[in-house]
Amino acid sequence: MTTPIRLSVSEAAKIFGVSSRTIRRAISANEVNYIVVQGRYKIGFESLLKWSQSSTTVKNKRDRDGIGQFVEQWRIKNKLFSPNPNKLKNPDTE
Repeated sequence: MTTPIRLSVSEAAKIFGVSSRTIRRAISANEVNYIVVQGRYKIGFESLLKWSQSSTTVKNKRDRDGIGQFVEQWRIKNKLFSPNPNKLKNPDTE
């Protein structure tokens, strides 16, 4: 079992490109999973991702101002280390 990644309200706001107030509204509406540690919210990263995909406004802010703006830089440029397309073929289509 892996240890879940948890973020504070301010960390989540920075990563997803929204305000802390928006994160707190999501907590109040029970749209994200969280725990309270020493009086501070710790929000599950997985639930934040699901939440960010549920709203068009949040999704656009995430992609423009948050973590989504870096996705293009993460793409594999060296094809030598890319997955072999022959191994990715669906056996049902052959």
